[in-house]
Amino acid sequence: MNWVNDLLWGNGIAHSILILAVVIAVGIQLGKIKIFGVSLGVTLVLFMGILLGHFGFHVDGELLHFLKEFGLILFVFSVGMQVGPGFFSSFKKGGITLNMLACGIVFLAVATTIVIHIITGIPMSTMAGIMSGAVTNTPGLGAAQQAYNDIFGKPDETIALGYAVAYPLGVVGIILSMLLIRYFFRVNLEKEHKQIEESEQEQSHGAIPISFIVKNPAIFNKTIAQVSVLLEGLEFVISRIYYNENHTIEIADANSILHENDRIFVITTDQNIETIKTFFGEEISMDRKQWIPTDSELISRRVIVTRSELNGKRLGDLQLRRLHGINVTRLNRSGVDLVANRSLTLQLGDKLTVVGSEVAVNKVTEIFGNSQKRLNEPNLVTIFLGITLGVILGSIPFVFPGIPQPVKLGLAGGPLIVAILISRFGYRYKLITYTTLSANLMLREVGIALFLACVGLSAGEGFVDTIVNKGGYTWIGYGFLITTIPLLIIGFVGRYFFKLNYFTLMGLIAGSTTDPPALAYSNATAGNDAPAVSYATVYPLTMFLRVLSAQLLILFFYA
Repeated sequence: MNWVNDLLWGNGIAHSILILAVVIAVGIQLGKIKIFGVSLGVTLVLFMGILLGHFGFHVDGELLHFLKEFGLILFVFSVGMQVGPGFFSSFKKGGITLNMLACGIVFLAVATTIVIHIITGIPMSTMAGIMSGAVTNTPGLGAAQQAYNDIFGKPDETIALGYAVAYPLGVVGIILSMLLIRYFFRVNLEKEHKQIEESEQEQSHGAIPISFIVKNPAIFNKTIAQVSVLLEGLEFVISRIYYNENHTIEIADANSILHENDRIFVITTDQNIETIKTFFGEEISMDRKQWIPTDSELISRRVIVTRSELNGKRLGDLQLRRLHGINVTRLNRSGVDLVANRSLTLQLGDKLTVVGSEVAVNKVTEIFGNSQKRLNEPNLVTIFLGITLGVILGSIPFVFPGIPQPVKLGLAGGPLIVAILISRFGYRYKLITYTTLSANLMLREVGIALFLACVGLSAGEGFVDTIVNKGGYTWIGYGFLITTIPLLIIGFVGRYFFKLNYFTLMGLIAGSTTDPPALAYSNATAGNDAPAVSYATVYPLTMFLRVLSAQLLILFFYA
């Protein structure tokens, strides 16, 4: 039975894989258990690793270190690829207010951490771990660990211990902060629902179809190309024309001539509707089906861009209207409808609404690809090229005044920044950045599971001793303060001064702590998309700041 002993207690590859697999499998399964409607999810992998580490199950140190860092890279890179497209747009309009409040939560957490460090004398490395656990931010834990290792050439296990101790009550503190704000402001959930519904009615987004009758003498007998020059800068597409003279419907092109009382089918945005209505004449009620009569050859079809050579090309460069007599009226990207103007840059996975004859639409379908199977193929070149560039960026030392040791973004910050940039601008360099949601989620979950399992196994041996004999139980209270103080302060500011809707505020609180369980609770309470929208708005910047702040705390206090 020596093989059993070697498998369970040895140092071979089989032993290491077995221990990691057990930690991850059992931890994920336990993480599905809900207590008061809240589950800890993949974080239970960390505690399962601590449990096995405490009972003497170990993995080779070098292998453990490699898998921990590689898992962290996979996780932050996948997060960056997911949030990147919305990272820059999140600063527009109301997003600026939400992001500024989220930044306030991050900075207050750092300030609270520093104050506790000064008062109690707990090492900053430990406090960085407690802070990361208190705000439930795993990449911040990885950044703090690596920054400490870069300075001293050895790890500090109290970073992971602080994280593990503070995490459970961190989740509770986030939800408790939401409840306290609700109680203090006497929030009426039905009233908040009505406010959200009214706001959604006032602000419609994306591409809007609308019909007009031409009444402006200034455009009588002018071509659409001439009209477009007069309306330069506005987002709109004239899709079809109903000629009043002969009662026929045709696909509009640059040479189509507008006459008095002709009807036009326009795709535009809510911001441009009033201007376009004033320019063309008057809006008419005409169902979309009326624009494709039963005796007409015109059809409308949704086509997916799946040919990699089209990635990064402008829609106007394809000259589809001139060569094939079709109109592309809308482009759906990541669930949002956009007006398909000539300057719009195509990306793999875009869904186009094409209108024209069946023959022409079939031809254009071939041009775009429209192969769902091709979309399901993983684009590994972009992923590993991005990781390569991320590791290089993370290894570059940056010198800042007042810090004696150069600052590095590390294996958490570097890949995160590169992933955000590639997902947003990669198409300009012919990089295929499209990844199915399931593929991205798989990569992300595998990465975070490996990271947490390795952290737990390495910290498990001293966990109980730290809690019982070294005052680790007090870290729970300090972590709770780091969780709740910033959330309550900014929550009150957001509600009282900025009049934020309570559901939006819940999403802001969950997003500023990058906490999925808190988002799940918010969604269940709200019953609408408001928490998810604000969560997604602040998540990218918050994730970046959490990683950076954890690293900078180590560098400022040790370098």
